[in-house]
Amino acid sequence: MAEGDYGSFVDWNQMGDLAKSSGPTKVDCKDLKEFKQMARQGYWAKNHNLRAQVYHQLIKAIPCRTVTPDAEVYRDIIGNAATKKPSTQIPLPEFVDGNPVPQYCLKTEAVASAHRIINCLAGQFPDISYCPSLPAVTSLLLHFSIDEAQCFEHISRILACNEPGKRLLDQTFLAYESSCITFGDLANKYCTAAHKLIIATAQDVMDVYADWQRWVLGDLPFSHVVRVLDVYLVEGYKILYRVAIALLKFYRKHKVGDKGGRGNPQEQQQDSGKVKADIQAFIKGIGSTITPEKLLEKAFSIRLFSRKEITLLQLTNEKSLHQKGITVKQKRQNVHLALNPDTFSSEIVSTKEMRDIWSWIPERFALCQPQLLFTTSTHGCSLNRFYSHCEGHEPTLLLIRTTDGDVCGAFLSTDWEERKRGGNALSFFGTGECFVFRLKPEMERYEWVVIRHPELASSIKTQGQEDTASSEDKTPDNNSLLQQEKPSSNLSPFLSAHHFNLNSRNTSMFMAGNFDSIIVGGGDGNALYIDSELNHGRTGRCTTFDNPPLCSETFQVSLLEVWGFQDSMAS
Repeated sequence: MAEGDYGSFVDWNQMGDLAKSSGPTKVDCKDLKEFKQMARQGYWAKNHNLRAQVYHQLIKAIPCRTVTPDAEVYRDIIGNAATKKPSTQIPLPEFVDGNPVPQYCLKTEAVASAHRIINCLAGQFPDISYCPSLPAVTSLLLHFSIDEAQCFEHISRILACNEPGKRLLDQTFLAYESSCITFGDLANKYCTAAHKLIIATAQDVMDVYADWQRWVLGDLPFSHVVRVLDVYLVEGYKILYRVAIALLKFYRKHKVGDKGGRGNPQEQQQDSGKVKADIQAFIKGIGSTITPEKLLEKAFSIRLFSRKEITLLQLTNEKSLHQKGITVKQKRQNVHLALNPDTFSSEIVSTKEMRDIWSWIPERFALCQPQLLFTTSTHGCSLNRFYSHCEGHEPTLLLIRTTDGDVCGAFLSTDWEERKRGGNALSFFGTGECFVFRLKPEMERYEWVVIRHPELASSIKTQGQEDTASSEDKTPDNNSLLQQEKPSSNLSPFLSAHHFNLNSRNTSMFMAGNFDSIIVGGGDGNALYIDSELNHGRTGRCTTFDNPPLCSETFQVSLLEVWGFQDSMAS
């Protein structure tokens, strides 16, 4: 079947019922509210040509930068290449993060055309640094374009949109990452049951939610995603959140149905990759149980924040990420600590073990070099000397070897000088970037419990004053993980907990110290307690890190080292 000028890229044999045009042949509407209603109801959904004309009209109306590449620019750039057959062998730009072009009922050669268009866009928009949804959007708009040049112009206008407060496609890692955390906020608020299911089954909730856009733009069958596109071009980015939350709700219903109507709260946590693959498989096969109209009906039944509130939440997330130095995608698997065996010397860990520890630390410190600040073998077993050598350094790495040969330690985010704010009282300070670990007999890290279980942030009680810790930390009032100031109405507990927006007045039980001892982790016990002679210690489960004892519950220190982080670029 041919469908006029707008079907040249389509493999009509794969289109099913969408290959049969019916319904209205024109749209005569100027009122935006009425137009929005028509999009939601699928007024042009059964006529391919009409849909293409509506898309063209909507995209032409997008306010853009003064200089925005158009179809003629594409023809000038491609030139003689237009007569050559495009090839899928042309690699896609790095900013799509490995996301392929979905076929979406296109001809094989049309996928190759999408490769050529995306590479041309990369040349015209050099400020794009991260845009994983671009392959899916390009593939969709090819369906409704006369030629490659028109598709290029349509996407250029979407990328160049400059309407204040309007967001169509994320083009930086900062924007994309903030959208993932915003989705976590919205999931926590608007589909709590499904959110709890993800928490119960996935080891890393945010790793699962990092795929939220791909669920909509990539995994959904064409018949469903094209209905989403109808509304997206009218209402903007917010519809992607609505549909993704609806998909999460349907996924939870599907999982509960598999268990005979009963959820299993004791379900064993899995590797996040398995949960992501399970969600992806469900969404790819959604057409067998859920129609496009049923999906949109569920999406629009959610009483979501207004666009203004969501924009504010996204901007707050971006600001928080920016303050943490997370503005570009970190390829952590490729970051190796380049230790010089001639200069690195630890009596507790090997070069390989130090590299393993370095792979756990926050991204912005990954390229720093370890700098030995304190060791009991040189500086003696004195807590005063420990403080004098460690103060002024942030963060630090604490390593302990016991007389039994066990090795454990902690990454401590905050300068030990901060302890002085509490006067003589032993008060907790630090941030949620702190973690504890053990290397021997086996290697394991224990992060702040709120990272792994963000729902705990919603149960945190606000108190008026800073709590004081005892070395045993057994007082009932000290069981809360942190003291949270009353959140702004635009910030959910999930957001504020995930970003560690804490200060020293919060009872964040990460680290504490005075003349008598140092403590790491609090709440129903301590992950580490070391006495003033740096000789004896205790370890046990604590609420902050939800860790088991890191070695024998009472131990004698054989050796203790503290390492700082030296900026290798500064030297």
